[in-house]
Amino acid sequence: MNTQGSTTPACPGRLSATGGEPRSLAAVDVFLESLDLVPGPPGACPYLPGRQATYSAFAASRLHPEVYHELMDRGFRRSGTVFYRDRCHGCAECRPIRVPVDRFRPSRSQRRVWRKNRDLTVRVGRPVYTAAKWRLFREYQEHQHDGTMVRTVDDFRSFLYASPVHTLEVCYQLGQRLLGASIVDRSRRSLSSVYFYWSPQQASRSLGTYSILWEIDFCRRSGIPWYYLGLFVRNSKTMSYKARFRPCQIMTAAGRWVTLPPPRRPAAQVSAAPAGADLR
Repeated sequence: MNTQGSTTPACPGRLSATGGEPRSLAAVDVFLESLDLVPGPPGACPYLPGRQATYSAFAASRLHPEVYHELMDRGFRRSGTVFYRDRCHGCAECRPIRVPVDRFRPSRSQRRVWRKNRDLTVRVGRPVYTAAKWRLFREYQEHQHDGTMVRTVDDFRSFLYASPVHTLEVCYQLGQRLLGASIVDRSRRSLSSVYFYWSPQQASRSLGTYSILWEIDFCRRSGIPWYYLGLFVRNSKTMSYKARFRPCQIMTAAGRWVTLPPPRRPAAQVSAAPAGADLR
């Protein structure tokens, strides 16, 4: 789940890309080659202070969900209608990360967060902009990022409410009050977290953790095998939390998925439910 940084990397040319369902993996590679992507100019890294970030990007008016799944397995992410992947010189800290749904093991603290939010109502539907969501987003931005990330309603709508793939919005409510909203992209093989914003007044609920748990459970109930969390940056305070959802896999520089080794801790501190356990 991407909750920090530039909303849309510089795109070298607004390419008009469309795509039906791929007939083979090679077809996706041919599609990428046809775009002839060139890295854009470097800019400040949104995750690691003092470093420069460079991206290759293209814009699309429509893209088949299965094509996007294959692009994610090649390191791409989505921001609005722009698809991008990092091409940073001398740095490979940004790693795509995903959770195998059927093997996920909620920790003791995650199960406590689940129980703490049993009073919430969760609604899933197509993304719809409302003024109430804009207000909540602004509150979240002021709390998390000093309001510097997205400044206008138009930026907000193009960032989260314009999508060329199959996108859902998950709303977390207490009665009629909206506490958080999550944007996710769905394909047959994956649910990909795009962004989650929540009420700073409800920080004690750990809504970020709860939303991930709920969406992993949604995958389980829907027969979706993978939950994609966006980018994992080991030394970034706002991006390293994603490794708490175990087991998980990160993509190597060679483009292979490997299981992230568990953190070293005393055996007495390790406590998790059985793989695939119902969080309830």
